[in-house]
Amino acid sequence: MATPSQSSPHILSQADYWALIQANVCQPQGSTASEAFDITYAYPAQLGQGYVREIKLRQGLELAIADYQPHQAVITEVPDREHPLEYEFTLVRESSKASFESECYFFSGSGLAERDVCHHERDLQVLDVSFHLEPELFCAWMGDRLEQAAPPVKALVGDLNQARYTYAASPTVAMQAAIQQILNCPYTGLTQQIYLESKVWELMALHLEQMLHHQPDQPRKQTLKPDDIERLHYAKEIIKQQLNTPPSLNGLARQVGLNEFTLKQGFRHLFGTTVFGCLHHYRMERAKTLLADGRLNVTEVARDVGFTNRGHFAAAFRKKFGVNPKTYSLTAREQAG
Repeated sequence: MATPSQSSPHILSQADYWALIQANVCQPQGSTASEAFDITYAYPAQLGQGYVREIKLRQGLELAIADYQPHQAVITEVPDREHPLEYEFTLVRESSKASFESECYFFSGSGLAERDVCHHERDLQVLDVSFHLEPELFCAWMGDRLEQAAPPVKALVGDLNQARYTYAASPTVAMQAAIQQILNCPYTGLTQQIYLESKVWELMALHLEQMLHHQPDQPRKQTLKPDDIERLHYAKEIIKQQLNTPPSLNGLARQVGLNEFTLKQGFRHLFGTTVFGCLHHYRMERAKTLLADGRLNVTEVARDVGFTNRGHFAAAFRKKFGVNPKTYSLTAREQAG
């Protein structure tokens, strides 16, 4: 594991972090700056080096390519928010290494993305390719096929008051090839947009194949070592103790000495849930205890367990326990006498 930085990390809200990045436009492509469809931003010099590139492929579909290396640890605080469908491919390597040492891809459906804390580790180079897809465009792309699709495919378009579907795995050879074609796109202008959009839909199709035909076999194939099991239980305890400010997946993995892929798959195999699912369960159980106690109101309880939006908290609580938090609090206190 990398040696932690001795200096204090930069702690920023997600909005402030992106404001810093977007203040350094270095290469807009389009008829005017306001109409640019392909913009490259220099990574803020006070944080590190590299770039972030955003490409608008069409209304409701954006592609992002980032290659950066922080000089100092950066922590971004992300609020709970409504989120589109997302595919993210990430390569990471330590500055002392000649090549990238780990790779994974993350996919999520649309829905509620809860509050998170993202750690950008010092001296780790990150190469990241991602796209964000609005659910309406996904439904239009699927067309009549969506009605006939398997339940997991339909679940990709979730209620914005419900936790979104998430999936993490190692990318297939076909996915890696598509990513390399995105990174080495030889075209510009309209041709570039069309070509890159075709690669986005290719990655979407490859994920559906992975999700529908390979995911069920993964837990059975994985064998956890006794040391891994101990580290996973430790990770679970960290989550339980840090409900309000949980570490990021990358930060949690490093804290317990696992790679991110083993952490994610280990949680599914050992606990039958995702890291987020575990966090959500503990948040709801603590909220239930606090509401029954009656010393905090619903807004205060929501904030205590890591929700910045009372409406999202109420919807999550109602889904978990079948009752509104305020009603539960009143009933619990009446029964306590």
